[in-house]
Amino acid sequence: MPSKYDPAASLAHIVENAARVDGYVAGMDRGGFERNRLVGDGVERCLGRVCEAVYRLGPQAETLMPGQPWADIRGMGNRLRHACDQISAEVVWGTVRYELPTLVFAARQALAKLDASGQSI
Repeated sequence: MPSKYDPAASLAHIVENAARVDGYVAGMDRGGFERNRLVGDGVERCLGRVCEAVYRLGPQAETLMPGQPWADIRGMGNRLRHACDQISAEVVWGTVRYELPTLVFAARQALAKLDASGQSI
């Protein structure tokens, strides 16, 4: 069953929030990130939005962006919402540096495919 949310809008939300994260952590190393809780809080909020956008894609996520670690992404969203006291800066930093770029690349490709088929926002 397709999601009730516009997939192009959800994909755009992923790209937009990832760009915010990139701006927040620009020039930082992991130690700087761990020391700057203001940046850490902003990054966690944006990651929560990314996870919500993935949730809104529903079952279309795998079709639009195959091969992503969907269970991990949705799990992180749940932890950010319900167990935020158990999220380590190390995990967030690793997500930002190693996982988020792959997801954004796939989201941009999916947006381009939707746009080419006339299904964009």
